[in-house]
Amino acid sequence: MLKALFLTMLTLALVKSQDTEETITYTQCTDGYEWDPVRQQCKDIDECDIVPDACKGGMKCVNHYGGYLCLPKTAQIIVNNEQPQQETPAAEGVGAAANAAATSSTGTGGVAASGMAASGVVPGGGFVASAAAEVQTGRNNFVIRRNPADPQRIPANPSHRIQCATGYEQSEHNVCQDIDECTAGTHNCRADQVCINLRGSFTCQCPPGYQKRGEQCVDIDECAIPPYCHQRCVNTPGSFYCQCSPGFQLAANNYTCVDINECDASNQCAQQCYNILGSFICQCNQGYELSSDRLNCEDIDECRTSSYLCQYQCVNEPGKFSCMCPQGYQVVRGRTCQDINECETTNECREDEMCWNYHGGFRCYPRNPCQDPYVLTSENRCVCPVSNAMCRELPQSIVYKYMSIRSDRSVPSDIFQIQATTIYANTINTFRIKSGNENGEFYLRQTSPVSAMLVLVKSLSGPREYIVDLEMLTVNSIGTFRTSSVLRLTIIVGPFSF
Repeated sequence: MLKALFLTMLTLALVKSQDTEETITYTQCTDGYEWDPVRQQCKDIDECDIVPDACKGGMKCVNHYGGYLCLPKTAQIIVNNEQPQQETPAAEGVGAAANAAATSSTGTGGVAASGMAASGVVPGGGFVASAAAEVQTGRNNFVIRRNPADPQRIPANPSHRIQCATGYEQSEHNVCQDIDECTAGTHNCRADQVCINLRGSFTCQCPPGYQKRGEQCVDIDECAIPPYCHQRCVNTPGSFYCQCSPGFQLAANNYTCVDINECDASNQCAQQCYNILGSFICQCNQGYELSSDRLNCEDIDECRTSSYLCQYQCVNEPGKFSCMCPQGYQVVRGRTCQDINECETTNECREDEMCWNYHGGFRCYPRNPCQDPYVLTSENRCVCPVSNAMCRELPQSIVYKYMSIRSDRSVPSDIFQIQATTIYANTINTFRIKSGNENGEFYLRQTSPVSAMLVLVKSLSGPREYIVDLEMLTVNSIGTFRTSSVLRLTIIVGPFSF
C-alpha cells in the first residue's frame, strides 16, 4: 500500500514537473525578443524605441530581429520582395547593435555590409532572429535588405492562420506585417493633408507651413512669429520670404540684410561717392557744388561770390578761378599784381635817354636835361654859370628828380622831401612851390631851416604826369646876398591803385 502510494505521488510530481517545464519553455524568449500574451508568441523588441541614444554620430537606428543596426540616415530598408521601405530613425549616435555585428566590403558601385542577430523565436514563424541583413549602397543612399527566415529552422504551418492586430495583416510567411494605409488608399485624410504611415496605423498631417485648426489646415503666418527676417517679412501660403529695405540686399542665408555699397555697384555720383549704411551721399571736388538732384556737380563761380579774390580781375574756370593783372603788371602769390620793371627787362630807350620805371609802365627821359644857358655838371644837375649875364635872374641850379605814385593814394600824404645841399652861415632858407600846382594838389611844408616836405593833399588818378618846381630861396641876414635853386620833380601817377 505504501509502495503504491509512493509510486502514485512520484508520477504526479513528474507530471507536475513536466507541465512546469513546458510552460517555462513556451513563454521564455531569447535575447532581443519578448513574450506577447495576446498573440501567444515571441515578438521582437524595438531597441530603437527603448534604448536612449542607441546610435550616435549622425547615424540612424534601424530595428532588426533580435537587435538593431546603426546606419546612415540615407539608408533604405527592403523587405521580402525587394520593395523599399523608409525607416524612421529612433535615435542618432555612433554605435552598433548589442546583438548585431557589421562587416563591410568594397564592391562595384558601393559598400555592402551584413549583420547577424541572436537566434530566437520569430513572431508568426516567418522570420528567424538570426536572419542576415544585407546593406548595399547606391550613389547616395544606403539600402538594407532583410532576407526571409530559413524555413528549415522553424517549421511554418501554411494552413494555420494567425490573428493580427488592427493595422496589420498576415503575410505569406505567416507574419503580421503593417498595412500601409497611405499607399493602399484606405486612409481618410483630407485633400489638403498629407498621409503618414505608422506601425499599425496612420496619421494625417498638414503640409509644411500649415497647422491644424480643427479638421482643416490653415496657413502659418511665420511673419507673426519673430524674428524670422532681419528687416521685412512677407507671408505666403505655406511659406514666407524676407525682403530688405532700400539700400540693402539679402545675404546668402535669405534672412540677413547686408548693406549695398552703391559706390561700387552703381556709382551715380558725378565726382565723389561715399557709402553709408543703407544709402550713399555724393560730394563734389573743390570748386564745385552739388546740384539740386544731389548727384551732379556744378561749377562754383568764385568771381561772383566775392570781389576781393583778385587784386585786379577774377577769371572763373571749371572748378577754380584765376587772377589776371593789367599790362605792366604780373601776378604774384596767385592773386596780387606786382609792377614789372620794364627798365630791367625790356628797356626800349635810346642811348641818350634814361629809362624811368613807374607803376604799370616806364618812360624815357633825356640823360642831359639841361637847357641853355644851363650846363650839365653832374647827373641830373644843371648849373647856370655866373659869368653868363642871362643867369643873373635865373635860379643858380636846377636838379631833375623823378618819382612815381599809385592812383587814388590816400591824402594827406608826405611824398617827397627837399633839402639844401650847401649851408651858408648867417643865411635864411625858405621853400615854395614855384610852378606845377595850379590845381592845389600839393603843399610844401618846411620841416627845418634847411629842408621841407612836399605833401599830397588831393587824390590823383592816373595815368598822368605832373612836373612840380620846388624852389629854395637863400638870403643872408643883412640882405646883401640872395640866391635860389630849383628841384624839378616829375611825378608819374600810375593807372591803378596797386
